[in-house]
Amino acid sequence: MIVGSLHATVLLHEAVEAFQVKPDGVYVDGTFGRGGHSRLILEKLGAHGRLIALDKDPAAVAAGQVITDPRFVMVHSGFALLTEVLRKLSVAEVDGVLLDLGVSSPQLDDQQRGFSFRFDSPLDMRMDTSSGQTAAEWLAEVEESLLGEVIRDYGEERFAKQIARALVAARQEHPIVSTRQLSEVVAKAVRTREPGKNPATRTFQAIRIYLNQELEEIAQVLPQCVDCLKPGGRIVVISFHSLEDRMVKRFLRDMAQGDKLPRNLPIRAAEVPQGKLNLIGKAVRATPLEVDANPRARSAVMRVAERAGDAGD
Repeated sequence: MIVGSLHATVLLHEAVEAFQVKPDGVYVDGTFGRGGHSRLILEKLGAHGRLIALDKDPAAVAAGQVITDPRFVMVHSGFALLTEVLRKLSVAEVDGVLLDLGVSSPQLDDQQRGFSFRFDSPLDMRMDTSSGQTAAEWLAEVEESLLGEVIRDYGEERFAKQIARALVAARQEHPIVSTRQLSEVVAKAVRTREPGKNPATRTFQAIRIYLNQELEEIAQVLPQCVDCLKPGGRIVVISFHSLEDRMVKRFLRDMAQGDKLPRNLPIRAAEVPQGKLNLIGKAVRATPLEVDANPRARSAVMRVAERAGDAGD
């Protein structure tokens, strides 16, 4: 637990240490949450350092605005708009970008947000509560075929068709407007349960990811991170499920390999295109001690890469 934070920040020290924070560096926390990572970065920055934090959640932005440190700026924005945010702040390059993906603990624990089936709450699920369609509104009109695809692709749910059919049938009787209604319909449609997991887990995940365009935003931000990094600057990404981690892993690997050339092309080694990134170490997971203290850290995977080039240029 970090002072001033409302929840345990996953891989807190590992992520910040991966940055190798420079006292006068410029860093971006693309997912402020409740500021655990940001506060530790600020502790390591010198007087001329700078930290820019982004979050699309108004509650997170309000938490960030409490920080009055002149080296810190809080921006209400999703990280998919990273380039635009930096341009407006007249920042050309940064020394590091941190992305802590997925839904945060405060969002899960807020009964009014509708992210969790642990509470009977309004079915919202928006990360940015100031705009967009709620889960209840979407479920009221989505076609069965699309609903099934979303649950299958974003939730990796093998009973997606059965769940979609059950939800469409249920909404003809009563609008599905609460988390309890959604979880009860799903539970009846899932024939076998995974040990220790609520049968609605995958469906809740799928709807949340789809509504908030989480995977699309990851695909948008990763190239922007590479473009804005100084040579030697680092990108640190923490993922919490396989869809996110797979995207991040493939992107970093492809950026490290560079442009692929045809086999047996007669060129010198020095002429082979170099990748834009260098991978740093192996994937990092939470320690058993951290998982014991915070079970939500169990699925966390952190990957780190460094912008190629001479950091002294």
